[in-house]
Amino acid sequence: MGNHDGIGDFLVTRRAKLTPGDVGLPDFGGRRRVAGLRREEVAMVAGISPEYYKRLERGRVNGVSEAVLDGISRALKLDEAEHAHLFDLVRVANAGAHPRRRTAARKPQVSVSMQQTIDAMSTVPVFVQNGRLDAVATNRLGRALFAPMFDDAQLPVNAARFVFLDRRAQDFYRDWEANTRQIVALLRAEAGRAPYDRQLSDLVGELSTRSDLFRKLWGAHDVREHRTGIKSVHHPVVGDLDLRFQGMDLSSDRGLQMLVFSAEPGSASHNGLQLLSSWVAPMSNPADTDTSESAESPVSRQRE
Repeated sequence: MGNHDGIGDFLVTRRAKLTPGDVGLPDFGGRRRVAGLRREEVAMVAGISPEYYKRLERGRVNGVSEAVLDGISRALKLDEAEHAHLFDLVRVANAGAHPRRRTAARKPQVSVSMQQTIDAMSTVPVFVQNGRLDAVATNRLGRALFAPMFDDAQLPVNAARFVFLDRRAQDFYRDWEANTRQIVALLRAEAGRAPYDRQLSDLVGELSTRSDLFRKLWGAHDVREHRTGIKSVHHPVVGDLDLRFQGMDLSSDRGLQMLVFSAEPGSASHNGLQLLSSWVAPMSNPADTDTSESAESPVSRQRE
């Protein structure tokens, strides 16, 4: 996951998505040798020379200014997540001229007080993940909601590994294909922030080897933020649920993110959450929120 190559690949895939008309340039027709915009067209809209843009696309970003990156972002119509990703790629590339050794990241944990806060949010599912999408902490209802992910999973429990390598994910996520794209976009954004994370690169390598779909989506270089949206699942105990989620960073370096899920009061999904809460109430104990230990899930209880 070298960032110098990553910068070029990212810029190439972004300009391939645009036409001259998208950026206010005339299209004189004729055969175009490249998909989307030419380098010269991006440079023109960004207000820089074609030679300088070509240099940037080759990963030679030493000394590039924020104003130039902002100009390229506007020219390529990057959204907020893509804009941040470009800055992350350039920042890491400029951090040193020589590649760093891959490092093992410290195991992220939530504090005791934070876990108590999460547990106190007893009427909504809560799921805390790191940038690699490992499950770091949950409350009782959060673990019950994502029971198929926790059931018989290797540690650490990981959302990407579940979505791409566990066939149950296609039954659990009613919009499974959209979730595959979202998962890859989140991992791609994390790779831009932490390209030397050994566990992340090992995860990407595993998924690329074992999943043709992951490998294809990874090559698209799409990135995304995970702030709010709708998660539609088919829970094996309570059926279909349409839940709105809100993502909140738990640390300034965006190392941990807390996802809180809720349903419209009086809706079928709200009733389903209440039923799920009642279903798992007898198993409520401190071990239920420990994501590093195997704990009995409502799914495994249902199979007995």
